[in-house]
This record gives sequence, C-alpha cells and structure tokens, in this order.
Amino acid sequence: MRLILYSKPGCHLCEGLQEKLEQIQNLSFELEIRDITTREDWFAAYEYEIPVLYLVKPGEESAQALPRPSPRANVQQLEQMLRKYLANWEKNNAE
Repeated sequence: MRLILYSKPGCHLCEGLQEKLEQIQNLSFELEIRDITTREDWFAAYEYEIPVLYLVKPGEESAQALPRPSPRANVQQLEQMLRKYLANWEKNNAE
C-alpha cells in the first residue's frame, strides 16, 4: 500500500504526522510526500486543508482520502486507523 501526504514546508501538523507515519513499524507501506507549494493545483486544493492523507490501495491507481488524524494521536493509534481502512478495503473487495 502507498500513502500520499500533502504537506508544505513549515507546517507543524504536517511534520508531526510525517514523523509518526515514519515510526510505524508493524505495517508495510510506501510514504510519498507531496509539497503543495510545488504545484498550483495542489496548492489551490489543499492550501487550507493540510495535512491531507490519501491511501492508494494495492493494484489500484485511485486514492481514497482518509480522515485527518488528531495531532494528539500517537503512532499506535495512527497504525490502528490505517489498519482499519485497509481492512475495510479488503472486506469490500472480497464481496
């Protein structure tokens, strides 16, 4: 699975979420950081929304926006949230 984090330099919420995502050890995923200041379309879409996290499911190109985790969520809570969304995706595709 792949996660896309829309962020910008100097965003403390973005940096905190990125640090926690990088500390998750019990879940395998690729983390892609997209700096919204590098593209006008990203900036227009996410200027007031960052951090924004998307889940790209295995074998798919489309991405699912995930609810913004609380800045107070710890690494374990963040991992549980990701597992929940991945499990829901697997359940829906098994039917």
